[in-house]
Amino acid sequence: MTRPVGAGSDTCCCPSSPTIRATVEEPGPGARAPAETALVALAGGEFTMGSDEQRYPEDGEGPTRVARVAPFGIAAHAVSNDDFAAFVDATGYLTTAEREGWSFVFVGLLPDRFPPTRSVVGAPWWRQVHLADWRRPEGPRSDLEGRGDHPVVHVSWLDAREYCRWAGGRLPSETEWEYAARGGLDGARYPWGDELTPGGQHRMNVFQGRFPAHDTGADGYRGTAPVHAFAPNGYGLHNMTGNVWEWCADRFGPGRPGQRNMRGGSYLCHESYCWRYRCAARSANTPDSSAGNIGFRMAADP
Repeated sequence: MTRPVGAGSDTCCCPSSPTIRATVEEPGPGARAPAETALVALAGGEFTMGSDEQRYPEDGEGPTRVARVAPFGIAAHAVSNDDFAAFVDATGYLTTAEREGWSFVFVGLLPDRFPPTRSVVGAPWWRQVHLADWRRPEGPRSDLEGRGDHPVVHVSWLDAREYCRWAGGRLPSETEWEYAARGGLDGARYPWGDELTPGGQHRMNVFQGRFPAHDTGADGYRGTAPVHAFAPNGYGLHNMTGNVWEWCADRFGPGRPGQRNMRGGSYLCHESYCWRYRCAARSANTPDSSAGNIGFRMAADP
């Protein structure tokens, strides 16, 4: 595994879009078929991709350019703990974190007297926690009670790919993800427009206060929020920015060979160090990396 993200570094608005269903392969002996996954059908087309707000030039957001996407479907929300549990129950799958025996957890979510463990160089707020995984997001004394509708975390790109294969879909491409995140607002900074908190209203789950020591929770959450939290964008998609980073299918690029794209930012993004909770923002990690702020959503061909 490598470092967690943020460690140092012509369409119309159609909320009532039709849905498509991901196709499902016949399950193996003893496995039960997954529930159909409703995806929002997007017509595709041209849009302005990227940003010229080059706060992090190494991220490669710019320059802005015209991109085209074919029709596709994408889930209205990230894969939840309940969704992932159905996959594990049906297949017996073990995630990368479960096989490795540990994952990265944000220190602000750990007990005050949590024993010292290895931290990330330059980002001491990330701690290696043994036995932290998707079932136990903060380690062995934590569980998922009351968080069935929260996004699954501590999942690697490899884990996300396997879930999508089981459910009859795939991970979105980076271009598809950004097209979907913009919700028909071509060139907007956020899924709802250019203002972070229009009318003083929080529209996503990110870090408020003084990072990393004090999260005020002014948006209503410390840590993850339910996958349906906050109003959806113009395409009916929830939490395209904030909450958890979402894996995409693509490789990041020649500057970071072997790493896979992640989009959207997370509940730990703060303007002071990780202004990546924007439609154009991008980051990457190795396919076997996991952390308490990384999840995914499913896409599919029409």
